[in-house]
Amino acid sequence: MAEILNTEYTDANIKTLEGVEHIRRRPGMYIGRLGNGSNPGDGIYVLLKEIVDNCIDEFSAGFGKQVQITIADRQVTVRDFGRGIPLNSVIKATSELNTGGKFDDKVFKKSVGLNGVGSKAVNALSQSYYVESFRNGESSWARYERGELKDSGRKEKVSEKNGTLVVFTPDSEMFGNFDFNMDYVETMVKNYSYLKKGLAIVLNGTTYKSDNGLLDLVKDNLSEEPLYEPIHLEGEDIEIVLTHGNAYGENISSFVNGQNTRDGGTHLAAFREAVAKTLKEYFKKNYAPEDCRQGIIGAVSIQIQEPNFEGQTKTKLGSTYMWEKYKTDDNGRKIQNPDGSLEIDRGPTIRSFINDFVARNLDNYLRIHLDLVPIIEEKIKASQAEREEISGIKKKTRERNRKANVYNRKLRDCRYHFCDRIPKDKEELKEKTSIFITEGDSASGTITKVRKADYQAVFSLRGKPINCYKESHKKVAENEELNLLISALGVEDDLDNLRYNNIIVATDADDDGMHIRMLVLTFFMKYYPDLIRRGHVHILQTPLFRVANKKERRYCYSADEKENAVTNMKGPVQITRFKGLGEISSNEFVDFIGDDMRLDLVSISDEESIAEIMEFYMGDNTIDRQNFIRANLKSEAELEDVNI
Repeated sequence: MAEILNTEYTDANIKTLEGVEHIRRRPGMYIGRLGNGSNPGDGIYVLLKEIVDNCIDEFSAGFGKQVQITIADRQVTVRDFGRGIPLNSVIKATSELNTGGKFDDKVFKKSVGLNGVGSKAVNALSQSYYVESFRNGESSWARYERGELKDSGRKEKVSEKNGTLVVFTPDSEMFGNFDFNMDYVETMVKNYSYLKKGLAIVLNGTTYKSDNGLLDLVKDNLSEEPLYEPIHLEGEDIEIVLTHGNAYGENISSFVNGQNTRDGGTHLAAFREAVAKTLKEYFKKNYAPEDCRQGIIGAVSIQIQEPNFEGQTKTKLGSTYMWEKYKTDDNGRKIQNPDGSLEIDRGPTIRSFINDFVARNLDNYLRIHLDLVPIIEEKIKASQAEREEISGIKKKTRERNRKANVYNRKLRDCRYHFCDRIPKDKEELKEKTSIFITEGDSASGTITKVRKADYQAVFSLRGKPINCYKESHKKVAENEELNLLISALGVEDDLDNLRYNNIIVATDADDDGMHIRMLVLTFFMKYYPDLIRRGHVHILQTPLFRVANKKERRYCYSADEKENAVTNMKGPVQITRFKGLGEISSNEFVDFIGDDMRLDLVSISDEESIAEIMEFYMGDNTIDRQNFIRANLKSEAELEDVNI
C-alpha cells in the first residue's frame, strides 16, 4: 500500500510563479536544452539569438543598418540602431511575460519572436543583464541579476544614436562551465547576413554583409564543384537557390523570417516537393522525386506572419498557412461563428504558395537557360539508374535478413514506438529518443540492461563494418550490417522518417573501437550526410579511468581528469583503465547514459568537403595521417593513455 502523507492541502499550497521565476525553474520550456556550448542547439546560443532576433526585426521594419555583437570572457554585448524600446516600457519589455511590441502585426509584420518571451528568458537566465534604450537624445536603462531588477534610471541627454544596447552573461548556475564556440556564432551571424541583404553585422570587429542573399550563402558554402551555376529566384516573401552536385543526399538550408530552421518543416517539405514536381512536368517524364533531388544543393527562405514553430528553439516550422488572423467587425471585435468559435481569415497554404512560385519561376528559368536542361536531366537519369540497381540489391539483402531473423537479435527497440506501452507524454519523449550503436554482445548487453527503455534503443554491430569510402555503392548495398542499421533508423526512403532523434555511436575506447567509430561515421558522411548536418549524430563519451579509494570513486574521461583525481583524493588510490564498454559494470554504466551523459556532436561545417574528410581519415594517405596524429599528441605517454 502506498504511504499516506500527513500533509494538509490548503490555500497556502497554491502558488503562482512570477514570470522570471517560472523561466528559471522550467528553462526547457523557453529555450529547449541548457548545455555548456558544445552543441549549436545549446541554450547560450538561443539566448544570443533571441537578442539578435530583436535587432533583425528592427532592420526588417526599416530601421538600423548595422548590428554590433561582441563576445568576450563569456559576456555578450549586442547593439542595434533601430528605433529603441519605448523609454517608459524598458522594464516591462525585458521582465514581464506576455509584454512586447510584436503582438500587433502592424508594427512587426514578419518577425521571428512573437511570443513576448525572448528578452525575458535571456534576462531570467543571465547572472547579469543590462539593457539601455536610446531614443531622440534620451535613454532609459535597467540592470538585473538572474531576472531580479537591481537598478534602473533615465538619462535626459545622450549623444548615442537611436537603438538598443543589451549586455548579458549567461548564468553559470544554469549552464555550468559554459563557453561560446565562435564557429557556431559565426555561422549564425553569416546566416543573418545572407538573409538580410544590406544589413551589416559586426562580430568581434569582423563585418559580415551580403549583397546577393541566399546565392552568396550557397556559393560560399559549396564543398564541391556544382554541375551548373546555381539558379537564384526571388519573389515577394520567398527566395530560393538550387543546383546539383555529385554527392549523395540533399543539402538544403531552410529559413523562416530570418530564422535558420535546421530541422526543416512545412516550407522545406513544400520546396522539396515543388522542385521534383516541376522537373517532372518540365521533362514530361515520370521521374521519381528522389532522383530529381539526389545531390541537390540549395536554400529556401520565406517570410510569413506569426509563424508557428515546433519547440521553443524554433528549429522546425509547423505553420500550414502564410498567415492566419481572427476576423473582426468594424469596431475591432472578433466575429463569432454560430457555434461560438471565432472566425479565422487565412491566407494561402505554405505548400501551395511555394509550389506555385517554383512551378512558375523554375519552369521559366529552364526555358530561358536551355544549356542547363541536359545537365539536369543527365543527373536525374544517372540517379535513377543507380537507385534501381541498388534497390534490387537492398531488397534481396533485406529479404535474406528477414528469413534469418537477424533484425530482432540486433535491435533492442524502445517503448516509444509502441504507443500502448509508454507514458502519455509521448511528445515530450520524442526529442529524447536515442539509438546506441554498439559493437559486440558484451557492450550491447551492458547498455541494454541499464538504458531508459521508454526512449533508448540499442543496435549491436557484429565486428567491423566495411569501409564505405573504398567500396562501391553496390558492395555497400549488399552489406547485411548496414542494411539492418538503416532499417532500424527508418531512413530507407526519406530522412524525415528517422525514428530516433539521437544516433549515438558507442564504441570501446581502444584502437579497434576508434576504427569502428570511423567506419560508421564514414557510412553516414557518404550516404546520409544530412543526418550529420541536422545534428542527429553523436559520439558517446565513456570514462577511460576509475580512480577509487576506500571512501569514494571517481570516473575520469581523460588523462588530465585522472591526474586531478589522484591529486585530490586522499590516501592511496587504485586506478582502473577501461578499454571496453563491457568492462564497466551495469550498476556503474547507468550513470553514463542518463540525462547528463557526455555526448560529442558530430558536425560538418557547410564549407568542409566531405570527400576530402573521408579521403584524409579513411583513404590511403597513411603517412599524412600518421604525421597528423604525431603532431597532435603531447607525448608518448599520452599515446599510451588514449590508445590511438
